[in-house]
Amino acid sequence: MGVWWPLRVSFVIAVLCLPAFICVPLHAGMVQAANVKGNIEGTWQGTLHAGKDLRTVVKIGKAQEGILKAQLYSLDQNVRPIPVTTTSFQNGELVLKIDTIDSVYTGKMSADGTTITGEWKQGDKPLSLTFVRATPETAWAIPEPPKSILPMAADVDPTWEVATIKPAPPDEKGFGFTGAPRQFKTINTTLNDLIMFAYDMNERQISGGQAWMETDKFDITTGQPDVPGSPSSEQLKSMLRKLLVERFALEFHEENKEMSAYVLAVAKDGLKMTKSEGDGHSFQFPKLGRLVMRGLTMDDICNGFQSAVFDRPVVNRTGIQGRYDGTLNWTPDESQFPVFVMKFGVKITPDESADAPPPIFTAIQQQVGLKLDAEKTAVKVMVLDHAEKPGNN
Repeated sequence: MGVWWPLRVSFVIAVLCLPAFICVPLHAGMVQAANVKGNIEGTWQGTLHAGKDLRTVVKIGKAQEGILKAQLYSLDQNVRPIPVTTTSFQNGELVLKIDTIDSVYTGKMSADGTTITGEWKQGDKPLSLTFVRATPETAWAIPEPPKSILPMAADVDPTWEVATIKPAPPDEKGFGFTGAPRQFKTINTTLNDLIMFAYDMNERQISGGQAWMETDKFDITTGQPDVPGSPSSEQLKSMLRKLLVERFALEFHEENKEMSAYVLAVAKDGLKMTKSEGDGHSFQFPKLGRLVMRGLTMDDICNGFQSAVFDRPVVNRTGIQGRYDGTLNWTPDESQFPVFVMKFGVKITPDESADAPPPIFTAIQQQVGLKLDAEKTAVKVMVLDHAEKPGNN
């Protein structure tokens, strides 16, 4: 199932992976093709055997000055293209690197230029994959992706027309927030989960309340918003905050409290992230310990870290405005990804190999020019004064 981390509505982490993990569609990456041998341009297709047969298509073209670009499609999973970060073809060998799903394909073209035989590797799971050059007669049809919904007007304050809240079945599996752009659903979410999502809080920033708020689980399904368009992150959270007040009778007040937190600042060598040029926004994990960031503010990054990676708040002291792209690769330890551990039963096993990525505190300085310092600092805290279990729908 998919999961929405409490960042922006466009940060939906959808099941669109080969063979499986977390990814979202972005824009196709490009890389300079060095010493191109043979004609690699065109449409290639093959079947990846990953528990089930997945028809896979890669379209390769050439931009200006010999630059190759590619897009990949998994026809049996999603009709939207998966961006290829880098595409290279040298001495008959094709290499496709897809950061969003932590995957690499390496294959060798046949002498007659009709097939590419190679290996698909996602994480530590290599699978053989042979591509065949498609012709207009043999090419698999790629369905048109669904039309995008225009953004909701920025000056409106929407409300869901209807929402159903039910206790989650005791044997229900999974956890998360999902749904179409104009519908919102949750599975196995506690009231505290909902508060953290709606108010951008870490669990340590929630104080007071009754025991059931941490233990009783609910499934929520909403209708459509009462105004047209796809809601922004803030509009989505505003609708959820209204729902919590209306259906859970939520009352609270805010205080500042000194507590253990991580402070995000700029490293001494300066920021190494690149200014975003596209419209996409994502905070995604192709695998635990590999983070792809696209179109994020520093507040977004802090919220992503405190929601998914750490068990404490993360405070933004970078002083940097605007949106940035970057990739972070580190070796997690047992203290990280508490949501994955508690909600999905994931076991964090540190990589002790000689070529393992560094810990996150080293990696974030070396790779993106930020730093995380643990310290006690004043943090906004939500003190829960009152809440009730929702009544009949």
